[in-house]
Amino acid sequence: MAISAQEVKRLREMTGVGMMDCKRALEEAGGDFEAAIEILRKKGQKVAAKRAHREAKEGLIVTAVSEDGRAGAIAEVNCETDFVARNEEFASFAQQIARLILEARPDNLETLLKLQLPDGRTVEDALLDLTGKIGEKIAIRRFEVLTTDRGRIISYVHPGSRLAVLVEVVGDGQLETAGRDVAMQVAAMNPIAVRREEVPEDVRQKELEIAREAARNEGKPEHIIDRIAQGKLERFYKDHVLLEQAFIKDASLTVQEYLKRASIEARRFVRYALGE
Repeated sequence: MAISAQEVKRLREMTGVGMMDCKRALEEAGGDFEAAIEILRKKGQKVAAKRAHREAKEGLIVTAVSEDGRAGAIAEVNCETDFVARNEEFASFAQQIARLILEARPDNLETLLKLQLPDGRTVEDALLDLTGKIGEKIAIRRFEVLTTDRGRIISYVHPGSRLAVLVEVVGDGQLETAGRDVAMQVAAMNPIAVRREEVPEDVRQKELEIAREAARNEGKPEHIIDRIAQGKLERFYKDHVLLEQAFIKDASLTVQEYLKRASIEARRFVRYALGE
């Protein structure tokens, strides 16, 4: 049977699949839209099955923040090649996922995959459709939601969208400006905690042991080894604890001193780098 261009366009708008694939699916389905959608979905499943063993290490880190600034979402959406990561349709899909996470606040990936997108498809079906269309493995690797009761969630996405940060800030100062500075600090310097008290004990002990071993290898007397190790732990804090780091925009200040001047406090952050 003859399939009109309007029918093909309608199916394209419903599924996001290419025009020729839509036309072939409609022809195979005898013009039945539901059957054509099923044909396209099966095609996506076949492609997904073929690509399941492939590694999807490229992709984008995307964020979404609520209008009132009280919640933010961050997600890593993966594909196989940088070429696809720069594809406008892939980028749009990734951003749509971030917004859905922000709105629905799913507990885990399994729950996220069952949620419905605005077009009525589940996330799982949309992944299959996009996989079938693009021809690469597409996957959502991880996500997180950050909320605040009385502060703001600030988002920073580094150019290229391979690195992004959410940070919670509170206070009476310029939350947006200073918060973005803090988010950029986290992106650039990759701290492991906001405060030294939040550094995991196993990390602390590992750093002390490394320092002790290095001191022994240098022939230092045993009675001063612990003091040397504590000194190196202090240096570790200055390099890896956010508030103790030198501020990237003015190295004469620590981040703590900058925040005090700005009348704000940094409480938490989430930092995603592609493939970490």
